[in-house]
Amino acid sequence: MIDETSAVYQIFLRNFTPEGSFRAAIPELGRIASMGFDWIYLTPVHPIGRAARKGALGSPYAISDYWRINPELGDIGDFRAFLAAAHSAGLKVMIDVVYNHTSPDSVLAEEHPEWFMIEGEAPAAARGELEIPAPGTRLGRKCADWSDVVDFDYSSSPALWMELISALIQWRDEGVDGFRCDVASLVPVDFWKQARQRVNQYDPGTRRDRYPLLWLAESVHPGFLKKLRERGLGAWSEPELHAVFDLSYDYDGWERLEEVWAGGRSAAHYLEYLYAQETLYPAAARKLRFLENHDQPRAAHRFPQRPRLEAWTVLAFFIPGVSLAYMGQEYALATRIGLFEKEPVDWSARDERFAAFFTRTLAACRDAKGRAPRFSWTELAPGIVLLERADGAAVRYQALVDTRGEGGKISLPRALRGRDMLSEAEVMLEGTIEVPENPLLIEVFA
Repeated sequence: MIDETSAVYQIFLRNFTPEGSFRAAIPELGRIASMGFDWIYLTPVHPIGRAARKGALGSPYAISDYWRINPELGDIGDFRAFLAAAHSAGLKVMIDVVYNHTSPDSVLAEEHPEWFMIEGEAPAAARGELEIPAPGTRLGRKCADWSDVVDFDYSSSPALWMELISALIQWRDEGVDGFRCDVASLVPVDFWKQARQRVNQYDPGTRRDRYPLLWLAESVHPGFLKKLRERGLGAWSEPELHAVFDLSYDYDGWERLEEVWAGGRSAAHYLEYLYAQETLYPAAARKLRFLENHDQPRAAHRFPQRPRLEAWTVLAFFIPGVSLAYMGQEYALATRIGLFEKEPVDWSARDERFAAFFTRTLAACRDAKGRAPRFSWTELAPGIVLLERADGAAVRYQALVDTRGEGGKISLPRALRGRDMLSEAEVMLEGTIEVPENPLLIEVFA
């Protein structure tokens, strides 16, 4: 269903268009598909709670009802029209699943407060009994900063598990192709196992799913996971999540990337961690590679110098994994979009030249991944990296990127000879050279 040639485009519907609706987004689907994406990921599409709301409109991650569509985005007919249009454009659609928490005034919090953490108390399993909280009891959460939500207690009742799985089955039957599971690391892996089995309906006889939906885990930074475990709270790592999930976020690697971008480390600090991901996870596991998403600064803001933005774009698309882009990233938009207000993307600030580069890079890297699955890298100087992809023993593709944008001279370990897939120019470089200002993505001459 998904492999390393796949690419995911994330849409936050409220701010994707001025109208902020399913219907208004439909005309953009053809453009997204033409850039080379084959998946759409929709930030939560369910109603947002009013209690403890952040901002005027609230976070889409403070959901009040898992079974309904947020009326601000449209109705169920509009959702179905969006799905049909996406599928007609050759795009699959995954929706956000937020099962660590709900809004404090959610349907489930009001009908089943016993299914939630109680502020200041241990989980139900530790208390040894399930009690209906007294009126006025404050429901709790693991993270104080998430003040607009209350967290489930998965040890409280099997009925909670069945209720949540039933909502997934409803959206499966509506025709979605997969689920992106928010902070999946904070939800028991045993729940995810049962959910996948029941939703996908795995047949042990044929060893196939009746409904082969994709499961993407938003994992968390290792430091955050460690702090939760030190507090005695459940938190599950990527190797554990990949017992269930097809794909997980690169937040274990992102922790290293942040150190690289802060200037204290070279790109090798991140690239060397790819080996750990390759060897510690199941063989079929895939990582989601990204430079930005709704929780992170814009890549164009982080890298205001265009050559450096281009270098990191090539690196992110070329390395092993599935590529993710957040709406507007393709145009080098630098303004971050807030989650709590109506702040439509300013498409007038788009950079068409970068969009052409972005599209060529994505296409070239998808081609390289499909034709040459073996990946390797060499750091030639601090921040200057030669990335390679081989088919068997033969190197087919090479990328030379200057991740710091500082230039200088380097000695090539072997000649670079081929066609630059970004400029269409012929490349013939060997020996000691001046580092090119812009990245090279070379298809090696046979």
